[in-house]
Amino acid sequence: MCSVCGCGEATIALDKDKAGAAPAHAHGPHDHSHDHDHPHDHDHEHGHDHDHHRHRENGAVDYGGGLAGAHVPGLSQERIVRIERDILSKNDAYARDNRRFLAERGVFALNFVSSPGSGKTCLLVKAIDALKERMPVTVIEGDQQTPNDAERIRATGASAVQINTGKGCHLDAHMVGHALETLAPPPGSALFIENVGNLVCPAAFDLGEAHKVVVLSVTEGEDKPLKYPDMFAAADLLLLNKSDLLPHLDFDVGACLANALRVNPRLQTLIVSAKTGEGVAAFVAWIEASAARRAVDMAKG
Repeated sequence: MCSVCGCGEATIALDKDKAGAAPAHAHGPHDHSHDHDHPHDHDHEHGHDHDHHRHRENGAVDYGGGLAGAHVPGLSQERIVRIERDILSKNDAYARDNRRFLAERGVFALNFVSSPGSGKTCLLVKAIDALKERMPVTVIEGDQQTPNDAERIRATGASAVQINTGKGCHLDAHMVGHALETLAPPPGSALFIENVGNLVCPAAFDLGEAHKVVVLSVTEGEDKPLKYPDMFAAADLLLLNKSDLLPHLDFDVGACLANALRVNPRLQTLIVSAKTGEGVAAFVAWIEASAARRAVDMAKG
């Protein structure tokens, strides 16, 4: 179990239409070991020292002010730093393997992150329908349980692999590496990775993608970028979704985008609706342009 965010183990539901019966794990491109040597000794520090939190004048109590930017009761900040660095360094090694695998095949990968219910899957379906005549698309779906989203993706004709993370709150590069072996995205294709609905932990985990794309629904409030700044800081594109609901909501688009740019001045933004198709053409154009630009960069070395 991950000692930083409490994630459990994941299972991968194979694309039966593509892969047939689920094979044993034969790790060709990714020689992933399964030894998770997370330390299990515990620092029992239950004192209420104020290094763990600070009080603000408005009455709020801030945790995560220590070296790791996180607070776990019973663990010193120094120990959290060690655990976090160990986990993320292993993840980054797998992410480098994934990135190399994708680069060798000219596959352009996007990591879609959001809260649950933001409309990620609906947007992916729209994008796949618009792209599939011009660029092959494969999808890795991440959820705690059910194959529902992968089945929705396969209905478009695209191949998909479902990763069910159990108690896990995000995908990691190791899981994605296994899924890539099964999915085998074709050369020159786009790979969409739909992460578990969560605006916290996925921000820290590189999966080997070219870009993170954060999806925010207009039903969630203008201040989400300020409440969850790490995710918006890690993203390259913001899709403000469900624009068709704006006439029925008290939502300030300008304030939301200003908050997002305050967190990340280089963030690109598009206003979209998975229901009506508004902005989908612009999003598809962004994918094609970004994929072409990345291919040029790769060719230059």
